[in-house]
Amino acid sequence: MQLINSKVMTVILLSLLLLGVLYCYLYQSRFVSFGLNDASRENGPPADVIPVSYELHLVAPDHLQYKQPSLTQGRTDVVTVTPWLAPIVWEGCFNPVLLDSIYKPKNITVAATVFAVGKYIMFLKDFLETAEKHFFVGFKVHIYVFTDRPTEVPQVKMAAGRQMTVHSVPSSNRWQEISARRMELIQMLTEDLLRNHTDYIFCLDVDSRFHGRWGTESLGALVAVVHPGYYRDDRSRFPYERRTVSRAYVGPGEGDFYYCGGAFGGLLQEVHLLAKTCRSNFEADAREGIEAAWQEESHLNRYMWINKPSKVLSPEYLWQDFKPRNGELHIIRFSGVVKNYAAIRPNP
Repeated sequence: MQLINSKVMTVILLSLLLLGVLYCYLYQSRFVSFGLNDASRENGPPADVIPVSYELHLVAPDHLQYKQPSLTQGRTDVVTVTPWLAPIVWEGCFNPVLLDSIYKPKNITVAATVFAVGKYIMFLKDFLETAEKHFFVGFKVHIYVFTDRPTEVPQVKMAAGRQMTVHSVPSSNRWQEISARRMELIQMLTEDLLRNHTDYIFCLDVDSRFHGRWGTESLGALVAVVHPGYYRDDRSRFPYERRTVSRAYVGPGEGDFYYCGGAFGGLLQEVHLLAKTCRSNFEADAREGIEAAWQEESHLNRYMWINKPSKVLSPEYLWQDFKPRNGELHIIRFSGVVKNYAAIRPNP
C-alpha cells in the first residue's frame, strides 16, 4: 500500500513539474513574441523588432451624444468599402467628434516624415504651416524632416505637444535616387528612433499642402491613399511596373487601386514592414540593373496588392492642384501644389 502511494505521489510531482515547465515556456514565449523578453524590457527590443501595440477596442466616452448613424442613408455617389471590407474614407462617412473622443484618451503619438531635398526645400514652410492648422490638431505630433539643406529649414511656431526634428541626408544628382532612398530612411527611422514612443506614422510629400482636416479618421493598421490621377480608370491603365523581371511587377488583370507614393501610413510596425520589404525588393532589383517604373511607388503598389491596406483614404487625402475638383470630392484635405518639375528636379 505504501509502495502504491509512493508511486502516486511520484506521478503527481512529475505532473506538477511538467506543468510548471510548460507554464514557464508559454509565459516566456508570450513576451518573446511581442519583443518583451527580459533583455528587451530593460534595453528595448532588438533593432529589427517593432513592439506590437494594436489597440482593438474603440471605447467612446460615456454619455457622448452625436447624430444617429443610419444604415439606409449616406453617400451613394462613391464606394465606401473595398472588396476585402476595408473602409474607404470620404467626407460625410465619419463623425470627427466621435472619432476624436475615442482616440484622445489613448494618448497616441503620430509621426510624419517629409523629404525636402534639393530645391524641394522651398515647399517645406507651406507644408509645415498648413499641417499646424489641419494635421491631427489637438494630438501629439512629431514631424521628421529629411533634407540636405538643414540651415534652410524654416522656423514654424508649433502648438504644445507638437515638434519637429531635422535629419541631414546627402543630396543627389538624380531625383529617382532621392525617391528610392525614402524607404531605406523610413525603415531606419522606425527601427532606431520611433519604436518605443510612436503609435502611428504617415509618410507625406513635401510639395503638398493641407486644406482641411486630416485626423483620426485616417488611422488604421496599414493605410493607403488612392491616387487622384487614376481613381476613375480601369486598372489596365494604371502605371504599375509591367516587366516581369522586376520585384514590383503587377500583371494584367491584377491590382486593386493605384496608390500614391506621396501619402501612406499606419501603425508603426506595419509601416516598418512595408518600408523594409520595399527597400529589400528595390535593392535586389538594383543589383540586377532594374529600376521600377515609378521607383518606391511601384514597389509600394506591389506590396499593397498582396498586403491589403486595412483602411483606404479617398483622393481627398492627396489631390492635385492643377486638376479641377470632381463632383464626388466634397472637400480637398491635402494636395500637391502646382510646380515646374524642370526647375526643381536635378535631372529630367
